[in-house]
Amino acid sequence: MMHKLGHHWSVRTRREFFTQAGSGLAGLALSSMLARDAASAPMKTVDPLIAKQPHHKPMAKSIIWLFMEGGPSHIDLFDPKPALQKLHGQPMPESFGRPITAMGTANNTLMGTKRQWAQHGQSGLWVSDWYPHIAKHADDLAVIRSCKADGLNHVGSVCQMNTGDILAGRPSLGAWVTYGLGSANRNLPTFVTLLDDREPVGGPKNWSAGFLPATFQGTQFRTGDTPILHLKNPQGVTNQQQRGKLDYLKELNQRWGVDKTDDTELDARVRAYELAYQMQSAAPEAVDLASESETTRKLYGLDDALTQSFGRNCLMARRLVERGVRFVELYCGSGSGWDAHNNIEANHSKWCRVSDLPIAGLLTDLKARGMLQDTLVVWGGEFGRTPFNEKGDGRDHNPWGFTIWMAGAGIKAGQAIGTTDEIGLRGVESPYHVHDIHASMLHAMGLDHERTTYMHNGRAERPTLTAGKLIKQLFA
Repeated sequence: MMHKLGHHWSVRTRREFFTQAGSGLAGLALSSMLARDAASAPMKTVDPLIAKQPHHKPMAKSIIWLFMEGGPSHIDLFDPKPALQKLHGQPMPESFGRPITAMGTANNTLMGTKRQWAQHGQSGLWVSDWYPHIAKHADDLAVIRSCKADGLNHVGSVCQMNTGDILAGRPSLGAWVTYGLGSANRNLPTFVTLLDDREPVGGPKNWSAGFLPATFQGTQFRTGDTPILHLKNPQGVTNQQQRGKLDYLKELNQRWGVDKTDDTELDARVRAYELAYQMQSAAPEAVDLASESETTRKLYGLDDALTQSFGRNCLMARRLVERGVRFVELYCGSGSGWDAHNNIEANHSKWCRVSDLPIAGLLTDLKARGMLQDTLVVWGGEFGRTPFNEKGDGRDHNPWGFTIWMAGAGIKAGQAIGTTDEIGLRGVESPYHVHDIHASMLHAMGLDHERTTYMHNGRAERPTLTAGKLIKQLFA
């Protein structure tokens, strides 16, 4: 007779010992047979892109992130500094402190701006003459003037603005949104990156899934008339044949991966093939800008050689979120185009001209279609520019105080949040870190950044690492 004592069994006789041991051997045999059955069965995995419930009622269905890569100058665009004008050509007073600059320009003299400033809309937000079209949307904007980051160079800073860390390896914000909410349209990617003529510094790590399963990474669309290659079947291949090939390829991959359940790249590849097949019917229509009216195309600047490329991407972004894509990031000035170490007048004049009309067109179009109320539009770069000169007519990198703005999706518009000091060097009133920006973007999508977690190396990782607070003033 056996008695169960906690998790142990008592054995009194030799017969009882062999009876119990025999039961254990039978269990081992059964486990072996079950393992063989599992190995011969098709691999079944939970669909990681199934739509998930948000943590709270979302204000935004989608995010369009307008990334001005290279560091646009806040003190020449959205953050006027009369005191800087008075101090032009003088050494920086010691009372402002001495930052460590990327190019060692902290001892250079201060440099005022050549811009003309005006207040716009009923809100009276200040916008310079470099952005005349965006200025007409002042009452749609919440301008955060006290942003701060940790990196001095472009690679680390672009990486942090996308992933929360200056070091590569973490998931991008779009990947976290995809992980947290799943897909809203199974015929298109959930997270799309739109580039201009070059890759941003750091390349694909900026839309990587990091340690999340690979299926959550962003999908890069190309510039030009064919943003997605190979959407059509090869000549002579019917849809039925294409479906059969993909089904067979899926079966082979599942057989190969039956004992490799931790290989997320394999699972992502299987799902990517399936998405590619679904996109063959849905994507051509989604990226067909020719179907837009001439009025709409002109609204985005598609009739102007200088605004055409970024205008196409802005229009593409509207069409994608209209069809359920949750996260679209557009780069303007890929490869640090806004990086005005010298001749800021020529540099920013160009990039403001490239981006001003298309962004204003996007805001106008979203509002006219009733989409701005549930689309979060975010503008900004990886950092701002310093108030002292570099090479006489340029500005250095400034991660201590810079500007981004948000519009749409429950944002309390027509306001400026936070301040930099009198020369625009550091955020002084209500400074907000990159983690706070990310927490607020996730909040608009219905995700609590502290509850959006993924176990990695024994730790519950989250988008904002161990920091981040909601910018409460942003929300109405």
